[in-house]
Amino acid sequence: MVRAKSVVKGARRPEVRLPALEAYEGGGLEPDGDYDGLEFRERDLAGQDGGGARFMDCALTGCALDETRLHRARLLDSVLTGIRGVGTDFAEATLRDVELVDARLGGVQLHGAVLERVLIRGGKIDYLNLRDARLKDVVFEDCVLVEPDFGGARLERVEFVGCTLKGADLSGATLKDVDLRAAASVEIARGVERLSGAVISAAQLMDLAPVLAGEMGIRVEG
Repeated sequence: MVRAKSVVKGARRPEVRLPALEAYEGGGLEPDGDYDGLEFRERDLAGQDGGGARFMDCALTGCALDETRLHRARLLDSVLTGIRGVGTDFAEATLRDVELVDARLGGVQLHGAVLERVLIRGGKIDYLNLRDARLKDVVFEDCVLVEPDFGGARLERVEFVGCTLKGADLSGATLKDVDLRAAASVEIARGVERLSGAVISAAQLMDLAPVLAGEMGIRVEG
């Protein structure tokens, strides 16, 4: 009897086609604001409060987002390029059909957020907090993720392509159709037992063997 080979379902990438945009001329973000068809270019949005705001068909290019509050914001059909910041708060936000390109972020809060058809390409994100978030059709491509926290998150059809994953926390996470085979490197600090539902390469299995052995209580000598 020949067993059917299991197939990992690939992530659906966003197809963002921005219309002609108008330059944003406002003074600052507003809670529950409504931003449609706007371009935010080289804007200093540090410390501003856009909690609950809606961004539709928008481009944020080269903006500073240090301590910017975007709690429960909705980013739809938008492109964020070269944004930078520490402590940006996207907690419980919704990102749908979004491209995040060449970001430089640290301590960004995305816990409880919903990401659907999102491409994160290039750049570096330190201490990404995705605890209890829901990720569906998300691609991490050619980026560096330092100590990302996926604790309690649900990942479905998520791909890591050419990216470096350092010290990831998968504690309590649920993975389905998660493809790590094309990642440049994979380092799991906690929750390696949650890799059920993911596919890895033979080389990655060898790299993860010491962590897996430790999790299973296997002592390796000689």
